[in-house]
Amino acid sequence: MSKISRRQVLRTGLAAGAMLTATQCGGNNTSQQPTTGPTIITNQIKDVTLRLIGTGVSQINEIRAQAEKDLGFKLSMRALSTEENNQIAITQPKQYDIFDGEYFSLPLVIPSGNLQPIDVKRVPEFDKLVPIFTTGDLYPNAPVNTSQGTAPRNVMFVTGQDSTEFANQPTEFATLIPFQYNADTLGYRPDLVDDKIVSWGQLFDPKYKGRTALLDIPSIGIMDAAMVVEAQGIMQFGDKGNMTREELDRITAILIEQKRAGQFRAFWKTFDESVNLMSAGEVVLQSMWSPAVTAVKARGLECVYAPLKEGYRGWGGGIGLSRNLSGIELDAAYEYINWMLDGWVGGFLGRQGYYSAIPENARKHMSAAEWNFWYEGQPASEDIIDPFGKKIESQGAVRDGGSFNDRMGNVVCWNSVMDEQTYLVQKWNEFVAA
Repeated sequence: MSKISRRQVLRTGLAAGAMLTATQCGGNNTSQQPTTGPTIITNQIKDVTLRLIGTGVSQINEIRAQAEKDLGFKLSMRALSTEENNQIAITQPKQYDIFDGEYFSLPLVIPSGNLQPIDVKRVPEFDKLVPIFTTGDLYPNAPVNTSQGTAPRNVMFVTGQDSTEFANQPTEFATLIPFQYNADTLGYRPDLVDDKIVSWGQLFDPKYKGRTALLDIPSIGIMDAAMVVEAQGIMQFGDKGNMTREELDRITAILIEQKRAGQFRAFWKTFDESVNLMSAGEVVLQSMWSPAVTAVKARGLECVYAPLKEGYRGWGGGIGLSRNLSGIELDAAYEYINWMLDGWVGGFLGRQGYYSAIPENARKHMSAAEWNFWYEGQPASEDIIDPFGKKIESQGAVRDGGSFNDRMGNVVCWNSVMDEQTYLVQKWNEFVAA
């Protein structure tokens, strides 16, 4: 049994009702995760179907297929917009088993009581998580250590097993288990712009009038706008992730002025919308996500994820558990969480520019050339291929923004939910409708 992993037992349905303990089965090179405490394994695992809700950036068929192959149960995935995802998590708890959400959404989702706290003792590699999520630190004096907005560390833990109150220090109960995150910035088409994009402020440059776009998610779009107006010296914020009403009034007026002047071509909500706008050349400079830049490159077009001098806006996503999960379905959900951390998913998502919550595990599923390009910021020693087998960079290319530390260390604000969230949404809607 020492040669058989927990997941092999789950997958084959061995020993119905048997108990597998750490002393009986410590894992192998497939799972690389020691068992901590007893896990009930039954042949009913093959009958389990877990329902996932999340955004399109991670509800990917290839991930589902690999998980089903490795784990032996079924997954049903729904790809939603961020707003739809949060709404279902808050109002329809019986419609999902697993919530694939972002940390900035948790001040909205956790008070609903629809997610059960995650027992970190059931996540054997929890201590290997990159410290951005647990302590908030990366390296001394990195801007990310003190950045504005809803930093993941502030919403990572709750105070107890049945709590909906965030803890101000690590506990044994987590809200989400992270598996992906990134440093977001502006994307642009270098073949269609006159200058190199080096500042957030260039989004409002009149020379790009009618060819720019903003992300139409109020909590995120407003922060991109704040980065722009601060870069232009128009106004400064006490905390871009938690604006006052007066700040919201002023930035809304600025946005409406820009909109009426024709600065924006579009406002996008989904990954596909941003890809299509940029690929068609309708937009040449916009808020963007890393896999969208990758998708544009996979179409044979130039697209740059600009390292801007003012820094990045960070985000992090993770897996949460519905309060309705119990029994073998809950056991299966923990197996899914641990599988997400194993490294295969980290390697897959890494090929489109996202980072793994346990980089050392992702590294085992990436070639040396891939690791050096995506994480170390080194010139590509061979052509770089995306997760779907398409070439996106040629040998010798360097990742936009450089290494993991260069990019994540320079996150100056995080996606956020503000104290004045209701007012923010009201003002954002005024802007979009103007």
